[in-house]
Amino acid sequence: MMNTLRTFIAIELEEELLRHLVQVQDRFRRQLAPHSIRWVQPGGIHLTLKFLGDTRPDQVEAVKTALGRAASEVPAFAFTVGGVGCFPNSRRPRVVWAGLHGPTGALSRLRDAVESQVAPLGFPTENRPFSPHLTLGRVQRNATGSEVREVGEAVAASAIGTLDEMRVTRVSYIQSDLRPGGAVYATLYDAPLQQAPG
Repeated sequence: MMNTLRTFIAIELEEELLRHLVQVQDRFRRQLAPHSIRWVQPGGIHLTLKFLGDTRPDQVEAVKTALGRAASEVPAFAFTVGGVGCFPNSRRPRVVWAGLHGPTGALSRLRDAVESQVAPLGFPTENRPFSPHLTLGRVQRNATGSEVREVGEAVAASAIGTLDEMRVTRVSYIQSDLRPGGAVYATLYDAPLQQAPG
């Protein structure tokens, strides 16, 4: 049995943006019951475009090539991060996220290019509509009903405006190694987006 890697394709965030996201997490930490949410470590907050999951080592080079082709089709762009919400909604929160604004059409184009390039490699195209977001935390399964309700109410009542803007010039192919202390990430490849003529 060949060992598989757990991989995904994502936009890695700048340090400054991560700092702002951690401040939002800390604000909720102070408001909510301890252990009601498992917060994502800063190094684990990515803008995921495609989760590939189990990937054979002999597929890695083909994925890098496909990602390079996808990235070269889309010009560099910027997006703004701001506002928070819950999936599926604030009455039944399971995931707390920060939202993305700005030219998300460029982001969708990048995601579609990634999907079309990796699909022939055996990674099926996602059926769900693309909903770009940054996961900040996940509600714990053992959280009580009142703790879950408090999470939804805190998120719904939070007036969190624009946090930061980020320019996207590359997209990354990342390996995720699940360990007892949490996932450890390693970037396998960075594919540059199309650069504006300078």
